[in-house]
Amino acid sequence: MTLFELIQAVRMDPNNIQVPKEWGQGRAGFGGLAAALVYEAMRAKVPEGRPPRSLAITFVGPLICEKPVRFEAEVLREGKAVSQVLGRAVQDGQVVTLVQGSFGASRESAVNVPALPAPAMKPVEECQELPYIRGITPEFGRHLSMRWGLGGFPFSNNPSREMGGWVRLRGEVDELPVNEAHLLALVDAWPPAPLSHLRSPVPGSSLTWTIEFVQPIPPLTTHDWCLYRADIEHARDGYGHVAAALWTPTGELVALSRQTVTVFG
Repeated sequence: MTLFELIQAVRMDPNNIQVPKEWGQGRAGFGGLAAALVYEAMRAKVPEGRPPRSLAITFVGPLICEKPVRFEAEVLREGKAVSQVLGRAVQDGQVVTLVQGSFGASRESAVNVPALPAPAMKPVEECQELPYIRGITPEFGRHLSMRWGLGGFPFSNNPSREMGGWVRLRGEVDELPVNEAHLLALVDAWPPAPLSHLRSPVPGSSLTWTIEFVQPIPPLTTHDWCLYRADIEHARDGYGHVAAALWTPTGELVALSRQTVTVFG
């Protein structure tokens, strides 16, 4: 199933979804997909005209592929302009992904500060692709395409603080519009940046994740390459703190991301 098909499945019936193995990441499902599907359940509870401003995501436990999972959402508070919503992915009676979201309508303001410019990056065609290799790279990689422009691949013994390049959905024949659910998958497609410092494979994953969307989202389609850059701000004792951002191909800021990641080695 494609990302679009899974999103549509949640819209139709959020209480009985099975994530295919092709969206796996080790023993669990891809975290970016889990966040995207919880977000879709939350979005359905919010009035039109209140786009998502920020999501705080906690990966409580692994979402197991090909087992039933339920996506829940409840409105905690609805004010004049802002809705606070709590979303969950529940499997075997246990919460596996928890998302707290703030959705807010635009309001008049005298403050208008443009985003900082996008970083310089080599063109897509000059960046090395991370190929999908069955049994070696994560299964979800068949649905997402990445081109490396900064830092090193995971387990390449590269000491850079940076990681990044270009990313888009893979295998989408039709040129379809991209929304915030798809952006969650694009941002989380990248591995934890500290893994590039290691010499050999070890497990690593996101523990918590906060993402802020720059509204209105610039027009993007499934055929567009987005620019991604992550910076390791601190890493020690098996945990890393990573700040990242995503831009359109023309350099418009789309999202700001911060993750606490775990590294088991």
